[in-house]
Amino acid sequence: MAVIETRLAHQVHRAATKLLADAAVRPSVPLGALAQLRDFLVANLRHHHETEDNDLWPRIIAAAPAMENGLDTLSEEHERLDAALDLLAEVDLSGDEAEDGAGEAADTRLGGGDAAEDLRAELRRAAVAVRDTVHDHLAHEEPVLFPALRDHLSPAEWQDFAQRVIATTPTVAGHLMIGFLDKAGTPAEVELVLEGLPQPVRPLLPAMRLQATDDLRILRGTDS
Repeated sequence: MAVIETRLAHQVHRAATKLLADAAVRPSVPLGALAQLRDFLVANLRHHHETEDNDLWPRIIAAAPAMENGLDTLSEEHERLDAALDLLAEVDLSGDEAEDGAGEAADTRLGGGDAAEDLRAELRRAAVAVRDTVHDHLAHEEPVLFPALRDHLSPAEWQDFAQRVIATTPTVAGHLMIGFLDKAGTPAEVELVLEGLPQPVRPLLPAMRLQATDDLRILRGTDS
């Protein structure tokens, strides 16, 4: 379970960061949709690495002290990711143009095509930096972390950690997590992950899936 859940989380991060970088410069994608995905990414990436640094790493080190240096190196990469996330979060997508209206209408309210293109280019640069940082980091992290999860963390330890993560997961655009998970894993794997959701949330999953399908279609430029 530890490796399955972590692999799926990483696949979500890869897919979501790539999508934001790709969608940023599509005029057909409303700024509001980009802002929602950006906010989802910033909140969830920060939460993910903070729970690793503050909770998961200490559990692994307690069982395997020799892993400390390698995990410290990964935490240093988390700090670089934080810097990239700060820049992404600072891109100003607020205001009417990010709240409603799509594509050309939003660009018009920004004051013309040049201003809209500049904003989307700024978002694209920040999103590409986050995407590249995340993809490089995961390429370094997975060969260290996956064996550690298999060899040094008991199922009970992982279950305790996973429940703490779920309890503190940001709610920002939470439906997008369901949409990305459905693409990242098999139905059986996704169901294993979602079994940990609080019981009151489970009846909401069909509606969350529908909303995610609609929002991701727009972000991918396939909205009819």
